[in-house]
Amino acid sequence: MLHLASRSPRRAELLRLVGVDFVLVDVEVDEARLSGEAPADYVLRVASDKARAGSAELAPGAVVLAADTTVTIDGEIFGKPRDERDAHAMLSRLSARWHEVLTAVVVSVDGRQFSDVVTTRVEFRALTAATIAAYWRSGEPADKAGAYGIQGLGGALVKRIDGSYGAVVGLPLCETIAVLDQVGIRHALSA
Repeated sequence: MLHLASRSPRRAELLRLVGVDFVLVDVEVDEARLSGEAPADYVLRVASDKARAGSAELAPGAVVLAADTTVTIDGEIFGKPRDERDAHAMLSRLSARWHEVLTAVVVSVDGRQFSDVVTTRVEFRALTAATIAAYWRSGEPADKAGAYGIQGLGGALVKRIDGSYGAVVGLPLCETIAVLDQVGIRHALSA
């Protein structure tokens, strides 16, 4: 049985989509970026910390999956916005530009970790201040890295992507299945 160390309903939905049975395990980790930490190192460290924290809550042999997603532009990491002003600043920076979404997926079992980091490039259309304000009022950007959710209304802000749609949502399915195969967790595409 897989344990999902995530509060994200989107990650849970994506796991269900590929036929993975799981139980949620609630974990709390420090998600502050370390000084000078590269975006890929950051998401991998946070996902690894979540997987370790989940494993610490469970019996030996438990399989724990954790993930972390961040948005980055010009080397700056955009986490979840603190408030409307922060969301407006993020979305203004993303407007009419390409940025990267990085998602790390980590599976932990018996002290061993199997992981992958997926980078997807995303291009936004040009956004007006009125569009950003209307999007904020929808409530969607408040709990999303980079202040947008591609799977919802935020998809209308995206001009195109180059890479994994699932990674932008929060869980790269191809890579997740590959990691789950390494530890013997069954899914809808298992042989």
